[in-house]
Amino acid sequence: MAVHPELLWAQRSSESDEKKVSRVACANILYVTVNLPDIKPDTLQYELTPTHISFKAKAGNAAKNLDERDYEFAFDLFEEVVPEESSKNLTSRSFNLLLRKKEKKAEYWPRLTKEKVRTQFIKTDFSKWVDEDEQEGEAAAVDEDFDMGGMGGMGGMGGMPGMGGMPGMGGMPGMGGMPGGMDLDAMLKSMGGGAGLGDEAGPSGAGADDDDSDDDGPPPLEEAEPKA
Repeated sequence: MAVHPELLWAQRSSESDEKKVSRVACANILYVTVNLPDIKPDTLQYELTPTHISFKAKAGNAAKNLDERDYEFAFDLFEEVVPEESSKNLTSRSFNLLLRKKEKKAEYWPRLTKEKVRTQFIKTDFSKWVDEDEQEGEAAAVDEDFDMGGMGGMGGMGGMPGMGGMPGMGGMPGMGGMPGGMDLDAMLKSMGGGAGLGDEAGPSGAGADDDDSDDDGPPPLEEAEPKA
């Protein structure tokens, strides 16, 4: 039983002369790639009419452990093409087609096939695709737009290297005991800091001396007066 090969496609469109060549590509064309390696040239049957395209061939390579199989497809195109101005090229990796659209217009074809059917075998060729409103850009810029290399995770932004724990900030080295026996309280007073550290309120808002003098526990309970 024959298998449907993968088809990749892209396009260009223009209201101007379809034969005009720019840095992007010729206008009003379809790029169609039969993504099938090791096609047997003597088995290839390809036919293109203004409204229809068909392909049939054997492909495989015993040296690469690829079994030889039959592949084919056939369908009507969304709109007409010009077979006489279209071309084809067979390589060891694929069968490449350049199809000339018959009608000159700015709008893209919404799909490759005439029938609106969903198929897993026909896919967009993002290596050649350009959005309809970006066709006037340069070819190099188009290639860069669809390359997407390095956008998967923005290299170097995964976790801000070197910010994990602020090296050297763990415990302020050298401040543990004021080398030389220096009195920190006396040093602060000499620098105009006013009262020493012992007079500063702690986290609870009360000084150490207040804890000793004022905190005597709860007041004694008063005895209830007898009722008359």
